[in-house]
Amino acid sequence: MVHEMTIRATNTGDLARVDALLAASYPVLLKPDYAPSTLVTCLPLITRAQPELLRSGTYYIAEDDDGPLAAGGWTHGAPQGGVGPRDVGHIRHVVTHPKALRRGLARALLERSFRAARMSGVRWMMCQSTRTAEPFYASMGFQRRGEIEIRLRPGIGFPAVEMIRPL
Repeated sequence: MVHEMTIRATNTGDLARVDALLAASYPVLLKPDYAPSTLVTCLPLITRAQPELLRSGTYYIAEDDDGPLAAGGWTHGAPQGGVGPRDVGHIRHVVTHPKALRRGLARALLERSFRAARMSGVRWMMCQSTRTAEPFYASMGFQRRGEIEIRLRPGIGFPAVEMIRPL
């Protein structure tokens, strides 16, 4: 049976679906690249959908008849908040279900994000990549700027890689 895949902008009604997608993906896919101590403290914080992203109009979900397969998008604002230059965008909270890997879903979400960002005047796209996803983002034209630590809460940091690409 062939399932038709669609990509659409999310809304707050997608919260449980994106939560489930994050919870199914991140523990499995991040395990080879992060210490158990990092995962046990960080996974409960990063496997939660962000309501402000869901209602942003620039966060998308790829789904078929069986449910959500991938999600991700972009914003002008940086992931930790703040206002930056209007010509800089930020890739946000990209996730693919482990059973849907290597089907071009994350690529399709990023390409849609790039098109929308260009139309909004964005010339540079930033990304805070997991160690796991760094090769994927490199294949999408991002260049590594260096390792960073994302502060999730006081005393809880998540190792990541800052990346950038021109649009």
